[in-house]
Amino acid sequence: MKKTLTLVLVLVMVLALAACGTTTTTPPADPGTAAPPADAGTTTPPADPGTAAPPADAGTAAPPADSAEPAQSWVVGICQQMTHVALDAATQGFKDALTEELGDAVTYKVQDAGGEYTNCGTIMDGFVAENVDLILANATYPLQAAASATSDIPILGTSITDYATALTIEDWTGTVGGNISGTSDLAPLDQQAAMILELFPDTKTVGLLYCSGEPNSVYQITVVEGYLNDMGVTCERFAFTDVNDLAAVTQAACDSADVLYVPTDNTAATYSDTIGNVAVPANTPIICGESGTCTGCGVATLSIDYYDLGYTTGKMAAQVLTGEADISTMPVQFAPEVTKMYNASICEALGLTMPEDYVAIG
Repeated sequence: MKKTLTLVLVLVMVLALAACGTTTTTPPADPGTAAPPADAGTTTPPADPGTAAPPADAGTAAPPADSAEPAQSWVVGICQQMTHVALDAATQGFKDALTEELGDAVTYKVQDAGGEYTNCGTIMDGFVAENVDLILANATYPLQAAASATSDIPILGTSITDYATALTIEDWTGTVGGNISGTSDLAPLDQQAAMILELFPDTKTVGLLYCSGEPNSVYQITVVEGYLNDMGVTCERFAFTDVNDLAAVTQAACDSADVLYVPTDNTAATYSDTIGNVAVPANTPIICGESGTCTGCGVATLSIDYYDLGYTTGKMAAQVLTGEADISTMPVQFAPEVTKMYNASICEALGLTMPEDYVAIG
């Protein structure tokens, strides 16, 4: 019995030693006890649908290209026939009104033609080449040149006495049509004629002094002459060509007439001092068509305000540029009011006292 037990113990020890001498192997993974993946603490887990990262913040994402229309702007070409008080005031009124309506969106290109029609044509050709958005024609020559230069660009006239005469329009209805409209500086000519007899009731002869090259001056002279003839007054025309013969023609008029009438005339307005330097020493009073001319040579006028006239034109321009109005259907507009005015210094020099309803110029 003891021998048997001893043999069993020896056999167990031999088997145990044999087991220690063999290489240990890793059993195949048990599906139920499979080794876990790499440590979750050191790896990035797959995104949980419930906690997925949100899309890029719309508030910080780069915005798409701006599709809004850019701010609109306009270029306006202004051609002024020459420099004198009335035309300067009309240009300023136009710019002030248009700037008031459209602000800095308007750029102005202002040109002075120096009284020469050929210069007006050159200026208008330049405006057309630049494709300006609108043209302001300040006085008759610029209007005529603009009408010849383009039938597409909108044209607004100002300081124009009669559009039908300036543009040779028959059957005048008050609207030019096409691409032209504007404002007229025509004061009531019947009232200007009546003013002559109001201030100088003994007048027998009136000398009509004007520039032969200005169609609107010829128109006014013709109309005033008719009114004066109806009042029993004789009229005599004295036409000058330019400043070179102005003094001589003025002297001839003073020698022949009791009173002179000078219409709204750009050449006369520019050189009104030349007329005054002849008429005042000759003791010949002059009734003028507008206040700018009267400042240099006249005793009185029934005049519009040219700044207001230009301002009205600027309001029209804003409507045309923004598409609010169709220029082809816009009637020509007139100054809102006229005022009886007198030149205090010349009245004093001639010993004249004006009625109380006349306002001193300046």
